[in-house]
Amino acid sequence: MSKRIKNMQIEDIKSQIGNCKEMLVVNSSQLDAITTNQWRLALQEKEISVLAVRNTLARRALNDVGVDALDEILEGPSTLIWGGEDIVALSKEITKWAKELGEKFEIKGGTVEGTPLDAAGIDALSKSPSREELIGQIVGLMLSPGANLAGAMLGPGGTLVGQIDKIGGSDEDE
Repeated sequence: MSKRIKNMQIEDIKSQIGNCKEMLVVNSSQLDAITTNQWRLALQEKEISVLAVRNTLARRALNDVGVDALDEILEGPSTLIWGGEDIVALSKEITKWAKELGEKFEIKGGTVEGTPLDAAGIDALSKSPSREELIGQIVGLMLSPGANLAGAMLGPGGTLVGQIDKIGGSDEDE
């Protein structure tokens, strides 16, 4: 392959990846065509991009965009996966597919904020809470002191109202 064609392919990989710095690498070469199409369509519905690449071209393209953490992972058949809501949601989706497809689908690793992860790291990442879950937890923690204060203020107030009603009710009986 000529140098000009290689450079065109590298530019194409860079344009597809864009400014994404967090991605996973899998080996899906042993999947049959029907399963591969089903897998790709399911990921496409979740706005997850999949790109089967030649390792040397991928390394050059990724190094050009500042992702050099995948150099050691890009060995053998490789497919780059990126996109989705965040890297946690992406890792959850890919580990779900790895369990479903079995030995024919292998998670090789990935990169999160410039840090390379192996397959075990991706599995651990998939078990952590997603961005929305973390935001919900933070909001809950921020609102809990206010809820406790409101409960503390309503408790004695409710008791006082109950006592006033009791006193007021006893006057009517007499």
